Amino acid sequence: MALHTARLYKIESLIKQRGHVSMATLLEELEVSRATLKRDLEYLRDQLGAPIEYDRDVNGYRFGAEYRGQKHELPGLWFNERELYSLLMAHQLLSELDSEGLLSRHLQPLLDRIHELLGPEGQTQSRALMRRVKIVGALKRPVASEFFERVGEALLRRRRLYMRYSTRGRGGASSEREVSPQRLVHYKNTWYLDAWCHTREKLLRFALDAMQQARVLDARAKDVAMKQVEAEMDAGYGVFAGGTAQWATLRFSPQAAAWISREEWHPEQRGRRLDDGSYELELPYVDETELVMDLLRQGEQVRVLAPASLQQAVRRRLEAALRQYPIEHGEEARA
Repeated sequence: MALHTARLYKIESLIKQRGHVSMATLLEELEVSRATLKRDLEYLRDQLGAPIEYDRDVNGYRFGAEYRGQKHELPGLWFNERELYSLLMAHQLLSELDSEGLLSRHLQPLLDRIHELLGPEGQTQSRALMRRVKIVGALKRPVASEFFERVGEALLRRRRLYMRYSTRGRGGASSEREVSPQRLVHYKNTWYLDAWCHTREKLLRFALDAMQQARVLDARAKDVAMKQVEAEMDAGYGVFAGGTAQWATLRFSPQAAAWISREEWHPEQRGRRLDDGSYELELPYVDETELVMDLLRQGEQVRVLAPASLQQAVRRRLEAALRQYPIEHGEEARA
């Protein structure tokens, strides 16, 4: 792979230096077969977007019209200005999601290079573009940068991770875990790690903000097929994963149907409009906790039809909430 990359850079370098280069010269400089050279040229054009074309007049390969002011090169890739602006937009979106700078500072060299390629006028336009994009995030749970970076290192280097972790379900009790990271998940302004837990011998999801200590180990991580990760961790509703999914049937009022029918609560959901204008939504869930919280936000606009256990869970939470607002003396008569 390294030799292939080196050849691609050399082809580009030769064309830049000489303006045009013949097939014979490229074969001699690269010391490869004609078939290999043709594959490299096709890869540069089709996969990396390099504006290389064959010029019969000079009997050689050169950069075409796109190269003169329309195409820009980043290491190993070619972009036009629209694509560069799209990269800047993506960076801005990521920056808004990443208010603590956990990822942005690692992307800063790339951002600087993009601004350099765009030139003074393009830089002015890009700054104006980024000022006109804003994402409002609420209820963020910040992650210490040292933990985020150690998780990222273990994930990319395929190393195991030791961590001391606070378990909210057990009153914040701490436990020590050795895990093999599989993927990072960003959900509702919070970062999670899907990992194989060597303590419990199963896939689990850990909130990064609940980490108290983290250390990258030398031991190689256990690799779990991504299809298995997705099947086990993405089956249920929201962030809760693992276990057997069951289906909830919800009925939304005609007033709520207009927007609920356009929302995705789960990729596998099923929905249908009813004759009275209401909307029936079916979706899978593993743990009822988050689903109950989201249903409570809908208030009187939604009713749980099934299963009975979910109905009871919502009723318990509503009754507990109502107890926080006892009827004062005299209010009952007014009601």
